[in-house]
Amino acid sequence: MIELEKAHAQLEELKLAAASAILDSRLQMATEKNLTYVGFLTDLLSAELDERHKRNVETKARLSKLPYRKTLEEFDFSFQPSVDEKLVREFATLAFVHQAVNLMFLGPPGVGKSHLAVALAMEAISQGLSTYFVTVTNLVNDLRRAYTDGRLDTRMRKYLRPKLLLIDEVG
Repeated sequence: MIELEKAHAQLEELKLAAASAILDSRLQMATEKNLTYVGFLTDLLSAELDERHKRNVETKARLSKLPYRKTLEEFDFSFQPSVDEKLVREFATLAFVHQAVNLMFLGPPGVGKSHLAVALAMEAISQGLSTYFVTVTNLVNDLRRAYTDGRLDTRMRKYLRPKLLLIDEVG
């Protein structure tokens, strides 16, 4: 039992908290499934990486100031047949972000423009890209204040830094 406690302590010291938390159950599973040492280690490290990715997505989503969290899977394409599902799924590859191309959703209120934008932002976040959400009113007011205060250049960095900037409620 001392070796197990030492392993927990070492995992904690290495900042592998998720691995430490599941070590006992994964050891039990490895024994039951007769996993190799490498198989056990791979499983344990995969769980740690998955937890870190999940925390990273949570942090980036919070910092992005998204008004809510929606995914493409939650979008009802049958409710809005005018939206080209194939095209939206192509946007979800985020090639437009890597090519530094602007993407604009236009249409009347209630058709899902914000949902689609937030869903693309969540996809970008899950792929490790920085995002930031702002309404056009807040953006203009913020930049106007910065201009008045003589700090427009430094304030613009806030909006130029993220790989994906979502500006909502343009209409």
